[in-house]
Amino acid sequence: MDGVRRAERRKSMRYSLAFPICYRVLPRHGPPLAGEGTTSDISSAGLSFLSWEALPVGSHIEMVAEWPVEIAGRRALDLKMTGFVLRSGRGSVAVRVTSHKLSADTAAALPYRASA
Repeated sequence: MDGVRRAERRKSMRYSLAFPICYRVLPRHGPPLAGEGTTSDISSAGLSFLSWEALPVGSHIEMVAEWPVEIAGRRALDLKMTGFVLRSGRGSVAVRVTSHKLSADTAAALPYRASA
């Protein structure tokens, strides 16, 4: 298909954004997994991020991204998301996002989040 571009199949526009993300995966079998990564791109329906470990495909995932906005010299918002792992491997994870919410105070409610 030289010279012919493939049609974009995504329904939501993706934005290239890189910021820290913490996650917790709840696999169907086995203990929960927690870790950190960096987002690659994001939309209202999906997200991809860089991670050191492969995550179980099909697993439910909870994520908190440090939204890149500061007020009075400190980070003011977190983007809390849930979804399902679609693909994982070679340091990259793709997630179908099923819910998202900007929040000013998620740190206390998320015990898996790394503390500074």
